[in-house]
Amino acid sequence: MQVVDYVIVGAGSSGCALAGRLSEDAGVSVALLEAGGNKGDSWLVTTPAAVVLMVPQSINNWAFETVPQPGLNGRQGYQPRGKVLGGSSAINAMAYIRGHRRDYDHWAALGNPGWSFAEVLPYFKKAEHNDAINDEWHGQDGPLHVSHLQTDNPFQQHYLKAAEEAGYPLNPDFNGAEQEGLGLYQVTQLNGERCSTFRAYVQPHLGTRSNLQVETGALTQRILFEGKRAVGVEYRQGGQVKTLRARREVILSAGAFQSPQLLMLSGVGDAAELQQHGIPLVQHLPGVGKNLQDHPDFIFGYKSKDTNLLGFSLKGAVHGFRQILRYRRERRGLMASNFAEGGGFLKTRPELDAPDIQLHFVIALVDNHARTLHGGHGLSCHVCLLRPKSHGTVSLKDRNPETPPVIDPKFLDHPDDIETLVAGYKMTERLMKAPALARFITEDPFTANVKSDDDIRAILRARTDTVYHPVGTCKMGSDALAVVDAELRVHGLEGLRVVDASIMPTLIGGNTNAPAIMIAEKAADLIRLGEQTMATMAPADLATQES
Repeated sequence: MQVVDYVIVGAGSSGCALAGRLSEDAGVSVALLEAGGNKGDSWLVTTPAAVVLMVPQSINNWAFETVPQPGLNGRQGYQPRGKVLGGSSAINAMAYIRGHRRDYDHWAALGNPGWSFAEVLPYFKKAEHNDAINDEWHGQDGPLHVSHLQTDNPFQQHYLKAAEEAGYPLNPDFNGAEQEGLGLYQVTQLNGERCSTFRAYVQPHLGTRSNLQVETGALTQRILFEGKRAVGVEYRQGGQVKTLRARREVILSAGAFQSPQLLMLSGVGDAAELQQHGIPLVQHLPGVGKNLQDHPDFIFGYKSKDTNLLGFSLKGAVHGFRQILRYRRERRGLMASNFAEGGGFLKTRPELDAPDIQLHFVIALVDNHARTLHGGHGLSCHVCLLRPKSHGTVSLKDRNPETPPVIDPKFLDHPDDIETLVAGYKMTERLMKAPALARFITEDPFTANVKSDDDIRAILRARTDTVYHPVGTCKMGSDALAVVDAELRVHGLEGLRVVDASIMPTLIGGNTNAPAIMIAEKAADLIRLGEQTMATMAPADLATQES
């Protein structure tokens, strides 16, 4: 048995950032537990283009599946999640997006003080080291490197020209004063290499901070409680069950699927559901695993003969070999691509106060999460619904910690969702049919025969799936389904917090990696402030609080 001040479960986007910040205090000991491997700095992770080897497979990836989705014609969805140091920040497409200011103002309006946009912006900036943009919206001193793409791909200009031809505004910075418009994404990269949260917040301090302990291959089995206080965790590593105790707090950063799973396995959740699995109740919190929200996403895919686009051909192989050599020399070119090089945010109705769809323009033909491959070259464009009204659940299949959770996003369950996505389909199709892009398209294998609104609804139900942004299953708030308070402490318990995307009360309008890092940055300050407050309280006040 070991004892540390803070035990953090999950070395992903939030967990690594939190461990890096808390361990800045040499007087505090931190243990970071990761179920995945220690290959967070391998070439698979650091080379951006290698994402195509990880997302479709179980390499560094939990590769979860959903239950059959009635809204998707009964299909099972696919849910990649990072299983490696850095978590999903080690296998994602690296797009650096914060979301719209109204998302955070809405969180605050729901009764979560301290979470308005004006209050979280300093934490976005604190995390960020932007190598390309230096203004009031961006940070230059943080550990997370953000940069323009270093692909030098001429096809980006065709995409931007098509946006103008379709009548859509161009936006040089989606994280600046205005989100709306199309453009090129900034990415979490440094010198053409992926900058995961492990590489940004933890790796630089391994071997130099004796107060920071990182354990890999460590699958947490349950949280240990003494009464209503979390005092440690039990985890399995190398075939052995080990115990790690926390003097101050246990912090869950296992993500939107596994943080609620671990709470339920530990007796925190809906009492009736836990009883079904024979799990003794520690705290009745019916909201654990509820409120799952994710972006339903449809992908247009086309074939092309342009070798600046990724694909399989003899000419393309020669081009690709040259690009590999160039990347080794310069860290530039195709191997530096996140593939989703362009995109942006649009409103399906002009009266909306924020964009309600997001596009990801991809320099490859993407089909079934790149699990179905096509010969030749191609291009794609995702369109996702940013604020779906359909909410799902995460639940237990059994009480075995190694069994994946039951994931039910309920995609397109609410009738409004598919109608908004129909509008988004039409707007995206207009972009892809603009002359600047249409001239490169040789075949439309998926949507050539889609003509009417009913055809669109049918193709949406046949091909929509996640764009990898699950949140909300341990939501922050004070209502009946809230799991944590505005300081991310689990309701009704002591010494236990959740710090990851699962605490989001509502889904933000954009990619969720940067917000997950912001949550960790803010959590670090909340924890420090709590410790300072406790240190200054009189003994009588402490006794009252503990009682």
